[in-house]
Amino acid sequence: MNLNATLARVTERIRSRSAQSRATYLARMDAAASGGSARSRVSCANQAHAYAAFEPNDKLVLRQARQPNLGIVSAYNDMLSAHQPLEHMPALIKEHARRAGAVAQFAGGVPAMCDGVTQGEAGMELSLFSRDVIAMSTAVALSHAVFDGALCLGVCDKIVPGLLIGALQFGHLPTIFVPAGPMTSGLSNNEKSRIRQLHAQGKASREELLEAEMGAYHGPGTCTFYGTANSNQMLMEVMGLHLPGAAFVNPGTPLRDALTAASAERIAKITRLGDEYIPLARVIDERAIVNGIVGLLATGGSTNHTIHLVAIAAAAGIHIDWTDFDELSAEVPLLTRIYPNGSADVNHFHAAGGMGFLIRELLDAGLLHDDVTTVMGKGLRAHTREPWLDGEVAAWKDAPAESLDQEVLRRADNPFSADGGLRLLAGNVGRAVIKVSAVKPEHRVIEAPAIIFDSQEALGEAFKRDELKRDFIAVIRFQGPRANGMPELHRLTPILGVLQDAGHKVALVTDGRMSGASGKVPAAIHVTPEVANGGPLGKVRDGDLVRLDAEAGTLEVLVPAAEWDKREVATRDLAANQHGCGRELFVNFRANAIGAEQGGSTFGSTLPGPVEACQT
Repeated sequence: MNLNATLARVTERIRSRSAQSRATYLARMDAAASGGSARSRVSCANQAHAYAAFEPNDKLVLRQARQPNLGIVSAYNDMLSAHQPLEHMPALIKEHARRAGAVAQFAGGVPAMCDGVTQGEAGMELSLFSRDVIAMSTAVALSHAVFDGALCLGVCDKIVPGLLIGALQFGHLPTIFVPAGPMTSGLSNNEKSRIRQLHAQGKASREELLEAEMGAYHGPGTCTFYGTANSNQMLMEVMGLHLPGAAFVNPGTPLRDALTAASAERIAKITRLGDEYIPLARVIDERAIVNGIVGLLATGGSTNHTIHLVAIAAAAGIHIDWTDFDELSAEVPLLTRIYPNGSADVNHFHAAGGMGFLIRELLDAGLLHDDVTTVMGKGLRAHTREPWLDGEVAAWKDAPAESLDQEVLRRADNPFSADGGLRLLAGNVGRAVIKVSAVKPEHRVIEAPAIIFDSQEALGEAFKRDELKRDFIAVIRFQGPRANGMPELHRLTPILGVLQDAGHKVALVTDGRMSGASGKVPAAIHVTPEVANGGPLGKVRDGDLVRLDAEAGTLEVLVPAAEWDKREVATRDLAANQHGCGRELFVNFRANAIGAEQGGSTFGSTLPGPVEACQT
């Protein structure tokens, strides 16, 4: 199948734009790769420290420097359901590394906070920046320079992007991502959402709400809705960093363990000391990044990745922006309906045909680059297979020829929507993104007076006072990276949903995030530049008529240009966001954060190439 013309054009534009920074990055990685086994260049005293606690046989292998040493970086903790299953994986990896003629060491752990626990709380203001802490922690773990390959164990929101950003600074090392899989299905997402809205209206008690939430989030594994965590797993697969079909196999099953074992055996083969050398720097290139964007669009994935993918790409010397997402979205059909874009969960998606079916459909439609390198070798076509258990060993077969549920997963020639449902909005308040895959067509164009809030709590209080029973566009300011760390604004979802269901025309415009929970209410999010950095969203006043047109891709405050130009950007004392719950330690992160369209990073200027938005 010929490559889609828009896909080819956008990829070439990214390649041209990134030529210098990508060349700089690859030159650094090639220099780091020279010289064979990493530990052969480390002094004897340093090596002795690295191996002191090893078993005698492993010490012998390491001393001879002929077999690969694999570094394990894990985000394990047993508070986060998605990461609790990671506890036993290092032992399994070590066992199967030995079977493959290698050894493995637990190189280091990285923090793993749960956005689901911190939603609406002060800790949520650390969430975006935790990605950069994880990246730095990954670098610390791999900095000992005694590893020939890496296995990254992580699942959730900021954790996988952080692990990948950190690992890319060691891009000369082959790297495989090892997931834990989603929890089994519990209370349906639609029922959970219904009870949340009832509670917001005072029609369901806190006890009823807690019972529903615990019915939905009930065991080990990733939350089953298609938010950022499961979007991460889709991305790692479509970008070639998982073993085929590894993303959505439930934890605690023989197949899950077999896939973990197979990951250890595979990484041993692709180091410089193995049969074939596949460094991470050659897996993550311009084509892989574009494949990631396409996967996100085709599945209606999390809007958080309009930030994270930009930061991941920059870590590999590649520069993308929201125009790239927008142009690709116009060409990529929506092939899945997974909550919040439908009623099914990721277990249902996996059973219907899953990632193997999805990747094959997109490849056959010319909407993915097949000529990439993955951890399996040359070509993405290897990832159109799904795993099964052959005795105790993972094996692979072709994904189903047809979707097993047309309400969840479809062919590219019979999509749910002709486009990917993620769009760029631009106008006199800056640039923003909007996810419309779950927004009904009649709600995609809203023109209504603005009501200004400086926090989601302020909107919640106005709702309780019955002040919002009307058409309006909520403008929530000072929610960007420099203001307060850009927390997700999930508390708004049930409130705005109630108002929309009551017949009011409502929308949200904010320099903050909504993440994978962006749903049926139109939400222009990530407005850049943010208000705390002088962004023109701070010029909006109560009562201004605002037009959000997701069809035309515009976001405009309808005031005369002369008046608009004279207005001052609002300011606010942000001291309350600078202390408590560890926020004191992140003052430099907030001060140095770059814009959402540039990846929201706190160390962007240290990566290869420019950090300003790319508009060409």
